Amino acid sequence: MSKADKLGVSASFARAQPVSVSSRRAAIAEATGAPTSGVTPPSEVPIEALAHNPFNLREDLTELDELAQSLSTRGQLQPLAVATRLAFMEAHPGQTDGLGRAPYVVIDGNRRLAAAQLAGLKTMHIHVNDSLAASAADILESALIANVHRVDVAPMDQARALQELVDVHGSQAQVAKRLGKTPAWVSQRLTLLNLTPTLQEKVDSGELKVEPARRIGRLPQEQQEAAATESINTPAPPRQRSTPAPTRPSAPVRPPAPEPPVPTTAATPRIMIATDSPETIADALTAHLTPDDLKAVTELLMTRI
Repeated sequence: MSKADKLGVSASFARAQPVSVSSRRAAIAEATGAPTSGVTPPSEVPIEALAHNPFNLREDLTELDELAQSLSTRGQLQPLAVATRLAFMEAHPGQTDGLGRAPYVVIDGNRRLAAAQLAGLKTMHIHVNDSLAASAADILESALIANVHRVDVAPMDQARALQELVDVHGSQAQVAKRLGKTPAWVSQRLTLLNLTPTLQEKVDSGELKVEPARRIGRLPQEQQEAAATESINTPAPPRQRSTPAPTRPSAPVRPPAPEPPVPTTAATPRIMIATDSPETIADALTAHLTPDDLKAVTELLMTRI
């Protein structure tokens, strides 16, 4: 059985086209089963073939359940940026603890890898770039650049990573230039490292908010505790609600005019005339009709004659 089979790695390793590599790399590859940079890398590997980056700037991989659910339902939308185990071992011979025998080290995407493991995924898409493993500073820088705009990077982790980059590059200005940020942006985030250890823990827990913590970090440490206590105990001002634009008062709604009452008239009595004598008929009409009705009947009769 081949080493690739023993490791459970993709058969595409075996199909890759080898080129000339150094004897040292060949020896490491033979001992570890890791592919060398002289082969065409696969685009998808078993999840067991991936190791977490020891230099990952996140001390805690947080909120994995939601991401695991997304990976289960929607799948992996972006490949992990990885370096071969061989390139990582050459750049960091003393930093191989925790890698196991995985042939790839994840440089960017450790949170997605952890969520995929939680979700039970069998394989993951990768993009291999050995230049990311050139040095510890490069790995740290690559991870920071990839995560600098992500909300799930803890502020204290970001500050510690920035300080490591300052140690490597020599100044905040150089780090700002490499990250595409202003020196003020870098300086503002580094002020968190000036906080006392107790206050740094409060920033990690969220008890002390980041914005006031950065202002407090500029104070002498003997003044920080009192300032932090005041900030924590001061309630946040209520959010101002926008005043709605004044509206023109609507015209009062008038109730509908009541309908005029239907006049009620007494039923006209039936006139019983026992003779056809004109005088008798006239007497009967006069006796039973009002003057107005009698006049109307007279006018009607005149039109009929």
